[in-house]
Amino acid sequence: MKLTRDIQSLSEFKRNTTKFLKQMQRTKEPVVLTVNGKATLVVQDAESYEELMAMKDRMETIAGIKRGLDSMKRGEGQPLEEFAAEFRQKHGFTTDEEENNEISSSSRKAS
Repeated sequence: MKLTRDIQSLSEFKRNTTKFLKQMQRTKEPVVLTVNGKATLVVQDAESYEELMAMKDRMETIAGIKRGLDSMKRGEGQPLEEFAAEFRQKHGFTTDEEENNEISSSSRKAS
């Protein structure tokens, strides 16, 4: 970021919007807009914003994985099988095996 190029007053941005749009598309850098000398807004081209959001999502995912790994190292959490069984019970889900057992039991009772 070049301070003299990328920090501008809102009034200057309004007067030269097309120039700033072309600049942002060319440089892929945002423009910081000031009001009364204070940074108030950041304007960025859509492609760069999408890239920034994708990078943010990746970083949040990596941070979540790291928290999970750290938790495992501390011996916290529970095995997947235990969690899955509790989750199915809590939310009323059954596995294919459980459904097959229920079908077998009900067909034996019907005979």
